[in-house]
Amino acid sequence: MDDLRVPAGPGAPHGLRVPAAELIEQFSRASGPGGQGVNTTDSRVQLSIDLGTSSALNDAQRTRVMRRLDTRLVAGVLTIAASEHRSQHQNRAAARLRLAEILREAVVPATTRRPTRPTTGSRRRRLEQKRRRSETKQGRRRPGTSD
Repeated sequence: MDDLRVPAGPGAPHGLRVPAAELIEQFSRASGPGGQGVNTTDSRVQLSIDLGTSSALNDAQRTRVMRRLDTRLVAGVLTIAASEHRSQHQNRAAARLRLAEILREAVVPATTRRPTRPTTGSRRRRLEQKRRRSETKQGRRRPGTSD
């Protein structure tokens, strides 16, 4: 098994290289199509990586990834399962591709929103809507009452 390469992007300008020794692959029988072979071949792949101890991430990236993927982690380990293909080889490739995509997205630093002011047109539309709503409600009042 080769090292997992994550393409360069925001948060990882040179990309990431996860050593093959840090990836844990487990195989099991997958449900779904496959005919008679489905009961005999272990085509489902579970690919796991311990993000807490991975040498592929620096401290800033590790903190960001652990925070972003918190709901998917079990004791700091991220596990990806792939069973959409009939062959183990295709499922291994799909799991590695999915893991690389998840890591690439998780490494991206958060962008802070720059507050902006409402446009003149949006202010005008808001006030016109308020005026129309006020007229609608005034039309529902009992006749003869005036403020």
